[in-house]
Amino acid sequence: MGCSKVFIFKMKKCDCIKYLGLVDPCMGSGSLLLNAKKYAKEPGYIKYYGRELMTSTFNLARMNMFLHGIMPENQRFRNGDTLDGDWSTGEETDFDMVLMNPPYSAKWSAAAGFLQDERFSDYGVLAPKSKADYAFLLHGLYHLKSNGTMAIVLPHGVLFRGATEGKIREKLLRSGNIYAVIGLPANLFYNTSIPACIIVLKKNREGRNLLFIDTSQKFEKDKKQNAMTDANIDSVIDLYNKRETVEKESFD
Repeated sequence: MGCSKVFIFKMKKCDCIKYLGLVDPCMGSGSLLLNAKKYAKEPGYIKYYGRELMTSTFNLARMNMFLHGIMPENQRFRNGDTLDGDWSTGEETDFDMVLMNPPYSAKWSAAAGFLQDERFSDYGVLAPKSKADYAFLLHGLYHLKSNGTMAIVLPHGVLFRGATEGKIREKLLRSGNIYAVIGLPANLFYNTSIPACIIVLKKNREGRNLLFIDTSQKFEKDKKQNAMTDANIDSVIDLYNKRETVEKESFD
């Protein structure tokens, strides 16, 4: 998972001169949020928001924040279900950055009532019960500020699966919300050998073409799994920043 963390934070450098709201709706032990602190030039100007379903993991995240010097007043964490219980409207609900690495193809209720939920109502359909990938994506996008950036790590299947997922994907593309898709090498993560991708989203990509980056050959073989070196990662960041067509590597 380390390479995806580096991608996410180098793609959106936190050159913070004012308060910046950062949220991870599936924060786990807080590793993505802590990487924001690592790559930010002014980490003291970040306020960290997050939600975690498992109480023990939620408590671990809070402890990690304190151990890494994040002040209590800059933490806004909640223990609960991200999809079934949206962020409280009594607090800030739009964020400068949304970062997510949700559980791949998790099950969720997909109850009909969610069609009236503002997070999902514009799409007319819901992510299937057996695969909540697009439910997590739409949740994050809904809570993104108009000038913000979102990055989410998902299985490759979200790029081509049909039915309701296909309809959601088409709506996202027509609305100009998908800014870039970065295909990652297979066997990169500890918990699965399937290839994954990073999808970068904005409320509107302002006329820019959708950028595709293929990193499937940018890795080193390790004993049990593949790994991306710093040089591999830097080359992908360079492709992302330049947004140019490079044969067999990127297409803008």
